[in-house]
This record gives sequence, structure tokens and C-alpha cells, in this order.
Amino acid sequence: MSQKERKDLRINSSVYDGMVKSPNRAMLRATGMQDDDFKKPMVGVISTWAENTPCNIHLQELSKIAKSALTTKNAWGVQFATVTVSDGIAMGTPGMSYSLPSRDIIADSMEIAVGGQNLDGFIAIGGCDKNMPGSVIAMANANIPAIFVYGGTISPGQDEDGNDIDLVSVFEAIGKWNNGEMTDEEVYAVECAACPGPGACGGMYTANTMAAAIETMGLSLPGSSSNPAMTGDKLKDVFDAGAAMTEIIERNIRPRDIITRESMENAITVTMALGGSTNAILHLLAIAHAADVDLTIDDFNTIQARVPHLADLKPSGQYVFQDLYDVGGVPAVQKYLLENGYLHGDCITVTGKTLAENLETLPGLTEGQQVIMPLEKPKRADGPLIVLKGNLAPEGAVVKVSGLKSRRHEGPAKVFNTEEEAIQATLDGEIIDGDVVVVRYVGPKGGPGMPEMLSLSSLISGKGIRVALITDGRFSGGSHGFVVGHIAPEAQVGGPIALLETNDTVVIDQDTKEITMLVSDEELEERRKDLVLPPLQTRGVLGKYAHMVSSASEGAVTDFHNRNPFEN
Repeated sequence: MSQKERKDLRINSSVYDGMVKSPNRAMLRATGMQDDDFKKPMVGVISTWAENTPCNIHLQELSKIAKSALTTKNAWGVQFATVTVSDGIAMGTPGMSYSLPSRDIIADSMEIAVGGQNLDGFIAIGGCDKNMPGSVIAMANANIPAIFVYGGTISPGQDEDGNDIDLVSVFEAIGKWNNGEMTDEEVYAVECAACPGPGACGGMYTANTMAAAIETMGLSLPGSSSNPAMTGDKLKDVFDAGAAMTEIIERNIRPRDIITRESMENAITVTMALGGSTNAILHLLAIAHAADVDLTIDDFNTIQARVPHLADLKPSGQYVFQDLYDVGGVPAVQKYLLENGYLHGDCITVTGKTLAENLETLPGLTEGQQVIMPLEKPKRADGPLIVLKGNLAPEGAVVKVSGLKSRRHEGPAKVFNTEEEAIQATLDGEIIDGDVVVVRYVGPKGGPGMPEMLSLSSLISGKGIRVALITDGRFSGGSHGFVVGHIAPEAQVGGPIALLETNDTVVIDQDTKEITMLVSDEELEERRKDLVLPPLQTRGVLGKYAHMVSSASEGAVTDFHNRNPFEN
């Protein structure tokens, strides 16, 4: 098609047309644009590339492939990069406070990049927990044609016996070492073998959870979420995303056309079936908020009640995400669920087709595979992510119950105001079977940044202590055991968890979906009279975040504008 015959696909970049925009074009000419290029759609390729994290280290090369595909489709590609934080590296350090805030900074920086340069569309390439929902929030806020590409899961490591291991294996090895069950040399061997190359953490942890949810929502091409990082399928995935951009620009398919109540329900359904991370609840609420979709934390329990847990994936199962790829990947799971009435098949996707149309020509699960259990014999009859409420969490808390043998836990609280104190008490043998370990003042405002407790939960798991662990912070997708996070309201705003004292009895019941402390209302009111909250952080990005962020029960978002700016 000649330049004269070609349809003008530009949505926003036409603002650079006309005589008065000559200075603008002069600047763009310095980047390599020539006369014909000004008639092409300008498409951003924005990655979270970084050299200090395996999840993202390969994304720059993937970005180049996406840009080359745009060139074949007569589009003008422009590359950007944004920040990222690796949770696995930051875990158990002060850096963990920056993890959740990075989600919103990524979203804001992507929106600024595409809005400030008047782009017609963009491809977002992410490979770690927070940069993936951050990318989708940016898509919803910018609302120009966009595709998300997942950088892919890491290959599993191998221990000396040939068993699959991953990052969580290293965290849990510390608990075994503390128990005297592993030597320094054995822990070192696990450390060196656990992460063999590029890609995000390999179990059904937060990165793989969000990739599957985003693809199911319709914002990625089929297979993007399960194609591992170091495969030809991933390279093709990225190229195909670049090639698909001009079509969705021509058809003017925008993220808010794709992110609907029905597509969000699909995302939650697949998250439940795969046994995804508790962080999915936080991030999907934030995505719904950005897209102006009516979704509340209570909706997760509605879907949880009807969707079975099917995937035998780590951390509570035996397989890694690459094993799912080997038996058909996320599209095969979607197809199985769609055929059995669990998904809305008529939701539009970035292919321009509906979810059902995308799946028509794709294969189902490999015959005889054991990664995904049959509906008639699931790992669990209902979903593994449950929202709890009660006098300890009036706005809600989140528990992942996959792999749990106990459906109820009642025990004395051991209360700590920092994770470091709780870790030290665990190492010192102060935590015993039956306890309810409480870590508070680590919520969105109190953390600030709602740090994850993987170091603590893995230490407890590795030591084999049978306790419940609750917090107003978060848990990594790699955490397992009786762990309850996102308790809201958080301690920093005077939530009931701030009134809990050591030796108070706490009851957690997944059947009644309740989390309560056996303390009378009268006693709690007396304790509240003496409650003194620590001051919020006031400077830097964490200070800004602490003053702006909403409750975890609302997705911990930073753009609720109906709030009193002088509230904590």
C-alpha cells in the first residue's frame, strides 16, 4: 500500500501536523524521523528493563524485537524505560518498602511518557510483580490502544538430586539451617542453583499470577503469560505484539473497551483456578479502579465460592509454571474453564477477537497431564483465596488456603511492630506451635509501602512451626501456610489490629470467613484511649505515598480524590 493510499492511523500524534508545529517536528527529526514518518502512528515500547534483576534483565532485547515488528507494519516505534523493584532481592530489607509504591510510579511514568509525547499506542513489557499491574493501570489511565507483553517465567533450578527448586527454596532453606537440618554448604548449593537465568519467579507466585490474569482479561496475546522467558515462543510473542499494534489502532480498540466487569471476573476466575497470589486481589482492585469498573473486595468471595482450585503449582503444589507451559499453558486452562461455563467468552481482547474466538483454534490441555486437575476431582472444591472479615479486620483481610490441612486456627497472639522483631523472635525459638504471629504497622501507610513477609513466612515454614501469621502488610506469592495479610483498616490509621495485645486469643476460620480477636468491645475502647500512633513518614517518595495511599481493601491506590488531604 502506498503512502497516499494508506489510511491515516494516527490518534494523537497528528498534533504535530501544520506549520505552527515546525519546531516540534524539528526536535523529532533529530531522533531520526523524516517526512514520511510523520504520517505513521507513533507507538511507544516501554519496558521495565533493569540489569539488577533476573525478572527484567532481558527486557531490553525484547523491546528491540517489538520495535522491529512495528517497523514492518509502517509504524514509528519509540523506546522508553521505567523503574522497577525486584521483590525477591528487596525482601527482608528496607528496600521492600519501595516495592508497592513502584507499581503506582510505573503507572504514572508510563502515562506521562505516552501522554507527554502524544503517542497513538504503546506496548508495555514487564517481568516482575509490581511492574505488571503498574503497566495495566497506565493502560487504563492513558486509554489509548495498548498491549501488555510478559517477560516470561524463569526456568526452574535443580538441586543435587535433580528436583526442581526456585527462589522460595532458598528462603525456606534458611529455616532448615536455623533448625540444624541443613549445613552452610547445603544452603549455599541451593542459593547457587535456584535461579539459573532470566525470568520471573517460577511458581504460581505474583508475577505469573498477574501475567495469567492480564492475558485472561484480554490485554495480552494468547500464550503471553505462560511462554517462558528463554524460549522462541517468547521472542515470537513479542514480535507478534508489535505487529498487532497497528490493527488495534486502526480498529480503535482501547484498554477500557477490554477491561470490563466481565473480563475482570474472568481474570479472578483464572486466578482462583490456578491458585494465584493474594497480591492479585490488591492489584485487580487497583486495575478496576483505574478503569472505572465496579469491583469490590467482597466480589472475590462470590467468585471464590463457585470456582474450584485446579492447578498443582508451587508454592503449595509440586509443579512450576514452566510445567504448565509444557501441557498447553494458560490458554489451555482458559479453554477448559470456558467449555465448562466458568468464563465469559464474549469479552473483546487485543487481538480484536473475543476470548472465545481466540481459543477456538488453540489446543486444549495435553492428554494425561497432571499439572491441572480435572473439575470432577479438583485440588479444592472452591477457590483458595478468601476474604476474611471480623472485629480484627472490618474492611477485610486476605488468606490463601491452598495446601492447608487446618480450616480453623485459634491461638494466642504474639504481637510485633516490625518484621525484624518477629524474625528475631522466630530465630530465638520464642514462637511455638499454636501461636498467632502478628506483624503490624506495615500496611500501605505504616510500612510505608506494605512490605511482604516472605522472609518471615519462609523461615517459619522451613523450621516446621505450626502457627498462623497475620499482618496489615502483604505476603509474597511464594508464601504458604496459614498466613493472613492485607488486614484493614491498618494499624497506622488506628485499625483494630493496633489494639491487639500479646496473649489475646485470635480466631481465624476459613469456613465462616472470619478473623476475630476474643476481646470485648468495652476492653477495646479502653485500649483505644491509650493508643498513640507513630508519625507518618513525611519526606521523599515514601512520605508522599504514605499520605496519599488508600486502604488495602480498596487496592492501595494513590488517586482517590474524595479524601481529606489532611487525613493520615
